[in-house]
Amino acid sequence: MITLKSPREIEMMADSGAVLASVHRALRDFIKPGITSWDIELFVHDIIKKNNAVAAQIGFEGYKYATCCSINDEICHGFPRKEVLKDNDLIKVDMCVEYKGAMSDSCWAYVVGESTPEIDHLMAVTEKALYLGIEQAQVGNRIGDIGHAIQTYVEGENLSVVRDFIGHGIGPTIHEAPQVPHYGEKGKGLRLKEGMVITIEPMVNTGTWQMKMDNNGWTARTKDGGLSCQYEHTLAITKEGPKLLTLQD
Repeated sequence: MITLKSPREIEMMADSGAVLASVHRALRDFIKPGITSWDIELFVHDIIKKNNAVAAQIGFEGYKYATCCSINDEICHGFPRKEVLKDNDLIKVDMCVEYKGAMSDSCWAYVVGESTPEIDHLMAVTEKALYLGIEQAQVGNRIGDIGHAIQTYVEGENLSVVRDFIGHGIGPTIHEAPQVPHYGEKGKGLRLKEGMVITIEPMVNTGTWQMKMDNNGWTARTKDGGLSCQYEHTLAITKEGPKLLTLQD
């Protein structure tokens, strides 16, 4: 079931998104060689609590952590852990925040210390793909318009789009209808309506789009060991165009 949000509900979700965005801004200076993703977990959880908000991923379908910290070839749902981060590591930090009953969801990618041309290209393409998808999130457009814009751009840059994990509706729970693939055909799929709130969160790989699962049942990684990157915003579909609820700047 797709729930359409009122302007008041969207503003409440924007307040939640502002808390989440403040965490990502703080991570820009916090992430550096020598720390661990467990340090990131504690840092994020502390900021969320100090803002009188809730780390909504904890307990969701049995997940135990405030963050997903996916490193290098991990596509998504990486567990925070005490493995030391080093130069050239690419880490994606994903989190959901509940604030006064309103949800928001955003993932951002960070390079640890020094980068490489391959990482720079992957990050730039993935971030641009996110915003190309957002441009299509207009009243009257279709879900396929979002996926088509992302897929054609990414594949034109000789990268691949993950198929197994997609965007989704959000609020009042973390995952709701509709599903929002990051691939697809223009003019196909569900028509977007005013009041929908969705996530767009392309996961882009340097090699194959195919994945494999770790034994923990959560963490997905690239089948060929290539790098994976992800950026994600929560946004509302409005008459004035897409309204980003997790904008950082």
